[in-house]
Parts: sequence; C-alpha cells; structure tokens
Amino acid sequence: MTFTEKSRVGEIWKLEVSRDILEKYIPALTNLPPHMASLMKSLSLEKYYQFHQDELSQPDWLSRILTELSSIPFVMEESKEEPEIVPTQDYEDASVAIGSASFHSPGAVELWGVFELELRGPSHNNPFVDVAIGAQFYQEDRSVRVAGFYDGEGVYRIRFMPDTRGEWSYKTHSNARTLDGIQGAFRCVEATQGNHGPVRVNNTFHFAHEDGTPYVPIGTTCYAWTHQGTELEEQTLESLKASAFNKIRMCVFPKSYLFNNNEPTYNAFEGTLDEGWDYTRFNPTFFQHLEQRIADLGELGIEADLILFHAYDRWGYSEMSPTVDDRYLRYIVARLSAYRNVWWSLANEYDLMWAKGPEDWERFASIVTKNDPVNHLISNHNCFAFYDFSKPWVTHCSIQRVDVYKTSEFTNEWRDKWKKPIVIDECAYEGDIDQGWGNITGEEMVRRFWEGAIRGGYVGHGETYLNPEEILWWSKGGKLTGSSPARIAFLRKIMEEGPAGGLDPLPSDWDVPCAGIKDEYSLYYFGFNQPKFRNFNRKAGTRYQVELIDTWNMTVEKLSGSFEGSFRIELPGRQYMAIRITKL
Repeated sequence: MTFTEKSRVGEIWKLEVSRDILEKYIPALTNLPPHMASLMKSLSLEKYYQFHQDELSQPDWLSRILTELSSIPFVMEESKEEPEIVPTQDYEDASVAIGSASFHSPGAVELWGVFELELRGPSHNNPFVDVAIGAQFYQEDRSVRVAGFYDGEGVYRIRFMPDTRGEWSYKTHSNARTLDGIQGAFRCVEATQGNHGPVRVNNTFHFAHEDGTPYVPIGTTCYAWTHQGTELEEQTLESLKASAFNKIRMCVFPKSYLFNNNEPTYNAFEGTLDEGWDYTRFNPTFFQHLEQRIADLGELGIEADLILFHAYDRWGYSEMSPTVDDRYLRYIVARLSAYRNVWWSLANEYDLMWAKGPEDWERFASIVTKNDPVNHLISNHNCFAFYDFSKPWVTHCSIQRVDVYKTSEFTNEWRDKWKKPIVIDECAYEGDIDQGWGNITGEEMVRRFWEGAIRGGYVGHGETYLNPEEILWWSKGGKLTGSSPARIAFLRKIMEEGPAGGLDPLPSDWDVPCAGIKDEYSLYYFGFNQPKFRNFNRKAGTRYQVELIDTWNMTVEKLSGSFEGSFRIELPGRQYMAIRITKL
C-alpha cells in the first residue's frame, strides 16, 4: 500500500505499521477529544498541512512524513471484517408447523398510514441475524415486497404504507417455518384530515405531497434531540408545535461535539461502550423510542429528515464495519419506511467520515432505495465538497454553505447545474457561540431565507444561543429563543400564498432578485439594500396590485389603486423590504 498526500489521516492511523509515524508527526492526535479526533482523521495529509502549516513551521513537513511512510516494509494486515450472517432454512426443525405463529393486525388502515402485522415467533439463537422475514402485499394485479424485522422478546413486525384505497391482502415469507406463509387482508380507507401522504419532488425544483398538496419545506435542525430524555424532548415538541417549522434534521445516533457531552438515554446495540457492542444484536428500545418521536413529529405535520450516519461520534457508530453498516441500514429502513413523514439523509457531512469512501455511499444509497417501497426523498449532506447530486437516486440537493458569507445567492447556479430542488439545510446558525457557523444574527438568518426563496430554493434554520445549561437548540432542542423563527413563519405564509407550483426565479435587474410567474406574479426582495423608491415597467393595459412587504416587521401594506405600464413605488428606505406585484 502506498500513501500519498491525498491519503486520509484515518487510513494511516488504522494500520499499526504506520500509526507510530503518524503520532510522531501529529502528536496531538492521541490526546484529542473524540469528536476532534474523528474530524482530524477525515483530513488528507495535504489538507491537514494546509490547516496547520503556521503551527508546524516546517515547509517540508509533507514530504518528510511521506518519505518516512514510504520506507515502511508494508505487511498486509489480516482483515477483521466479519462475514455476513445468512439466515438458513434449518433455523426451525422440520417438524414445526408452517405458519403456526400467532399474529394480529388491524382490519382497516387509512391511506398513507402504517399497517403493522405483529407476529409472535421463535426467539432462540439470535433472531436479528438468524431470521429473515417479510411479506408480499397484493392489490388486484399489483404486488409490493416489504421487509420485516425482529423487535425483541419473540416479536416480529412487518410494516407497510398502503398508497391506494381498497382491499389489500398479504402473505409472509420467512426462513423460520413458524412465520412463513401467513396470510391475511385489510382495507385501506380514506386518509384522515391533515394526511396528504409522503412528500415528493414536484415541478423539478419544488415539492408536493402525494395528493398534490403543495409542500414548502421550512426546516430546522436539532441533531440529537431524541437522545435528551423525556422532559427535554417533550419541550422540543411543544416548541415545534408553536413554530412554523415543518421539517427537522435529526440524527439516528447520538452526537459528541461542542456542548454535547451527555450520554444518550439508549444505545443502538446490546452491550456497553466500555466492554464493547454486540453489533449482531440491535437494542429494540433504542429504535422504538426513535420511531415514537418520528410518529410525534408526524402528528405535528413535521417531516423527519433522518440522518443515518455522522462523524461526531465517541461510541463507534461512525466506524462500524461494512457488514454492520449494511445490516443497520436494512434494519432501520424496514422499521421506518412505512412512516410517511420520513426523509433519508445518508449522512451529515459525509466527507468528514474518513472510514467511508465513494463506493460505500453508493452502496448505502442502493440498500436504502431497494428496501424502501415508499421511495422516500433521499440525499447526502456535505461539509467541504458537495456530493454528486446528479446521481439518479438523489432526489434533492442537501447543501451546507461552502462560503462564509454567501450561500443562498448561489441557488440559481445550483438549480441550473443539478436540475433538482435546492435545500440549503445549513446556511449557518442564529446564535452567539464562538464558532463562525453559529453566531449570525436573526436578521442575517432571515435574509438568507428570503434570498434562497426568491432564487427558487429552500433554506434551513438552526439556533445556537449560549445558556448555562448548554441546551442549544441546534443539537439538543428545548426552547427557541431567537428572533428569526417568527419572521421565517411570516415568509412561509408569503410563499404559500404564492404560485402553487413554487417560486421560480424570473429575469431580474442586476441589483434585486425576483421570483414568480411572468406577467402574473412578481416578488422582489431588496435584502440589506434600503432604496427610497423603485421604478417598474409592466405591459400597458394590464392592471396590477402592488403590496409593500416589511420582512422583518412582518407587515404587508396594500397600496391603494392599481398600476399598469411604467410606475414608481415609494419605499421607506429600510433594509429587508420586499414588493409583491400581482396581476388583477
């Protein structure tokens, strides 16, 4: 094996033959907090030197470490990768009656609801890996294959989201004779009020629910909110209920980072951090809790943008083997794909996960999409480099800013490049911590939302205000204290009052962006500029209504009369103003 300047620190670290050299050149690596060590391992040697050349004060540092690494008499280390455990047909004795397990399921389920078949079956050996279970669902000449999962204590579940009304039947399949060949039926009835089905891409750059109801994603981020205990989690739900946010980015696994030092309530696998995890045995309580919180969000009409992997880790979840990664993905998709309010995010900052390469992310995407009969929205979120959003499995572009000051302003360019919805999930955070990504003002947060919306995209919120308890919304949830959420709610109202197909950019003057439908609806945003007036030109003979919008003070002033041809609109000379011109 040959190391180059492009080799990641983590790749060198994992080999005992090269670790001593790495410790010599990066002595701080062994004493870093877990989250910082994880980030350090994600850097290439070249990138590490770029970030630390001042403190290293060694112009030849890179060439010296590469020379020393090249001198190692490399010996291929024995792979520690365990083989996949394949369920066998002899899990139960041939004398066991086929389809003899007790089971129950509802007789009727609403459209886009969760049909759940619960079965009581065998629990010997390790059913998490020794038993495969699923079902085929039928309606007329249509068939849908769905994977099931083991939920502990002899309980198996198969979940299915029916997408058409009427009669459905099913038949189970399993290598466990007890669970195989069980048949049943149920009826899919009309959706209840507020249930519009899962969210889909609509009109190339926008979103709508399955029933056609437009969906304007107004998102926020609470990475580890489901790992904080009942009291704080319930407070988070109350805060969300009182807000306009209808999407939340959240991690499956707990987070270890700044202001995130507490241990999670539940662990994902059996075992302990000190003694090691049994990666062949999931902890059902962990996943039951997660899915309950996803259901709670669903009751509030909030989409759960579920982050499947991330690098901010001290429990080992970010460095699991490929076999474990794949097993985990199949398990969580089987558990959660029937929930209509789920989105899949392969990772938060995929490029910081040193142990995963491009082939891993593509394999993960294949596992998720092949095992998800609902075809939920799916993307992959960046730190430094965007993922290749042109991949056919990517439904939308999940973006973190790549420029300290400009983010939303690139929305047009990204739309043109990828021809998919642009969701700027991280434009920075309103707050006052010491990190540049977490101390923008409420005014700047709202400005970025508006700049993105006018350019035909969608921007996400987050909040990082210091407090003695170190309960920062961006990770733990709790209370929203910033000034932007109310103004973001106002923007959501403006957007939902706009064209049903979404806001698309219109040809604009060089100094003010505009969105809408040509000759019918125009929304101009002046941002941090503060003009006292603006001249407009419209077709003669067509009358327009003009409204003056103060995006910060959240007011809409309808100007008297109507306008046509060339006209001048007086403005207050304040920042963050907008003008809405609508054909009468």
